[in-house]
Amino acid sequence: MTRARSRRSMRGQSLAEFTLILPVILVMVLGMLELGFAINHNTAIETASEAGARVGSELVNGSNTCGGGVTASSQLVDPEIIGAVEGALVSPGSPVNPAQVQSIQIFLANADGSMSSSVNTWKYSYRGGPLLAGAAQNLDFVQKSANWDASTRCGSSPAPSIGVRITYTYTFITPLGAFVSMFSSAQITMTDQTVMALEPPTP
Repeated sequence: MTRARSRRSMRGQSLAEFTLILPVILVMVLGMLELGFAINHNTAIETASEAGARVGSELVNGSNTCGGGVTASSQLVDPEIIGAVEGALVSPGSPVNPAQVQSIQIFLANADGSMSSSVNTWKYSYRGGPLLAGAAQNLDFVQKSANWDASTRCGSSPAPSIGVRITYTYTFITPLGAFVSMFSSAQITMTDQTVMALEPPTP
């Protein structure tokens, strides 16, 4: 009789301990899942900023004498950059919601890669942006500020650099967000930028 009571007591103790540990285990598992989702989103943002900077580096000011052989009107240079960014953001496999992009900034980079005061800022606006040649629909981003005229971008020695910075709001995907929201916002602001040298002018 005493032995049976002892076994019941041990089972009860084990159940109580498991009940205490279970929430910790769940938080750890959800945390690892959330981290994986966040890394996936950040990688997509990084890919998009690289795509935009690459196009900007090649187009420069859109002329034949400056750039990598691709010509476009200077007024179309920034829309082409934004088009490359948006294309990467909505590509198959990308988890990014373009509506959660706070801004896309195209800027003249300082020598250390930081952003100078010459910045053009674009914001999300569904189908509110320009229509690129050959595209079926307007871009989802509109220009909100223009402090760096594309017509003034021409490589020199050493060539100046163009930067593309994307600021994105990541919202928690797993139920961990509900737990985190009790203490703070279940969102993370992600920022990624790529800087590339503008193509030098043709000799």
